[in-house]
Amino acid sequence: MRKLGCLVVLVIGAVAGWLLRDRIVGGVRDKPTEASGWERLTPEGATRMRTALAQLRRPSGPLLVTVRPGDHASYVYEQLVRQLPPSADSVEAGAFGDKLYVRASVKPSDFGTDALGPLASFLSEREQMQFGGGFEIVRPGLAQFRVTEIRFHDLKVPSRAIPRLLQKVERGTRPEGLAPDGLPLLVPDYINEVKVEPGRVTLYRIAVR
Repeated sequence: MRKLGCLVVLVIGAVAGWLLRDRIVGGVRDKPTEASGWERLTPEGATRMRTALAQLRRPSGPLLVTVRPGDHASYVYEQLVRQLPPSADSVEAGAFGDKLYVRASVKPSDFGTDALGPLASFLSEREQMQFGGGFEIVRPGLAQFRVTEIRFHDLKVPSRAIPRLLQKVERGTRPEGLAPDGLPLLVPDYINEVKVEPGRVTLYRIAVR
């Protein structure tokens, strides 16, 4: 996969004012490290995720399946990429603590200096962006990815800015019940929990009695 989807434009295009105003530098202790197990997002990973979901769909199937963070992110990415088509490459995902993170190398010039504002003069030809959060089931068939952290370089975007940044990529009617920092995701209605742990993501289905 060579494009990241809505959040790349969101972060690069809207975060300039927040970063230059607050300049919060994240410490090493709460930031995923280079050797922590990042995985590339691939079409094959999305296929493995669909296979895992098919196992849960069977009445006689398991009550839970565990997948790699990269496979889960590859599947989720297929929904996010439909919203906007910004340029990105080297897209990777990893599960650290109870959060799923996605990062990508981006070319700021693809978005123009008008969108970047004053941040443009501080950026190199290619830069890395990273965001992370967890998943919640809102109701059968609808989940949300709660974006609780966004970083550009080593700068951490203030949490109060995240909902405003997410609003810039929304299209259509926002589903009822979503949190201000939530991105909507369609999921099979038999999924009732998604749990992120270091190096893995576990999906649970509703038990059939």
